[in-house]
Amino acid sequence: MFIDRAIVEVKAGDGGNGIVSFRREKFVPKGGPNGGDGGNGGDVVFVADEGMATLLDFTYRRHFRAQRGAHGEGGNRSGHRGSSLFVPVPVGTVIKDAQTGGVLADLAHHGQRVTGARGGRGGRGNARFATPTRRTPRHAEPGQPGEERRLELELRLIANVGLVGLPNAGKSTLLSRVSAAKPKIADYPFTTLHPVLGVVALPDGRSFVMADLPGLIEGASQGAGLGHQFLRHVTRTHVLVHVVDLSAVDRVPLDDLDTVIRELLAYDPDLRGRPNIVALNKIDQPQARERIPGATDTLTSRGYRVIPISAATGEGVDALLQAVANLLDETRREPVPEAVPTPDARPFDSAHGGRAEPVV
Repeated sequence: MFIDRAIVEVKAGDGGNGIVSFRREKFVPKGGPNGGDGGNGGDVVFVADEGMATLLDFTYRRHFRAQRGAHGEGGNRSGHRGSSLFVPVPVGTVIKDAQTGGVLADLAHHGQRVTGARGGRGGRGNARFATPTRRTPRHAEPGQPGEERRLELELRLIANVGLVGLPNAGKSTLLSRVSAAKPKIADYPFTTLHPVLGVVALPDGRSFVMADLPGLIEGASQGAGLGHQFLRHVTRTHVLVHVVDLSAVDRVPLDDLDTVIRELLAYDPDLRGRPNIVALNKIDQPQARERIPGATDTLTSRGYRVIPISAATGEGVDALLQAVANLLDETRREPVPEAVPTPDARPFDSAHGGRAEPVV
């Protein structure tokens, strides 16, 4: 089961209490204070793990609590620090504040980690308050409570190429032809309810990951249809392949492309500069083949790279894959697009400004 969104509750460990204690030893008159400090509470830390593919685990466990710090003891013995809790999440997970929706961190690379909740500070024992004029302090500090937060985990797949288009444009058929992936294929809309990944290998040794993303409809940027469940995954891809059903008889095929592009830009204006190719699909059908010259001329004049294909028969698919691989060679040197933390969102780790840090 593919799960790409989850809500979790995290609670860092409370700090241990400091203690009031005095030396009481034979032949040691006027023993001074020796109360130890409490230990700091453990943190809740999220770690990107390439061995995970979905957020399914978080549907069964939603509460995560780190260990509290131990209380201080006499003899100037400090309590031990609480153990931090490390929570693995899939690479590509964006962590948000569930109340405000602000982006707090984006774990886009294996091994990145970020503190989700910071443990409370341990209280100081009475030995810390001794001064030349106050030699027998009889008070100690309690430990501070650990942070408690409600977070939203949102998985955005990291794929080199994303197949986008209206429902039934032929995206699933194309992916099943060029890779070993087995997406659901049927003659009704929204057969693809979640993204499907496939590895495409070319004869020249090049390879890339292609994602079949659920079909868009008009208004998807406002949540219509599968809405944001689809659009969030587009932001990770290096190259977009617009699959257009050239055989449609009840609508103008090029209007389908305009609809998809309009929804993409409404969701994320940064997608305007994302490299793309238009695949005119279903040219094995007579009415589609007749439309190839006119559609190609129109789109070429608008600056698009156009390749007619038939995902069903394989015609033109090799040319499409070569064009995609060439485009990837030019763009893959760019870093994976990452979600930008919201400026007013409270960062996880004030020491690092809320940025995810690599595991050392």
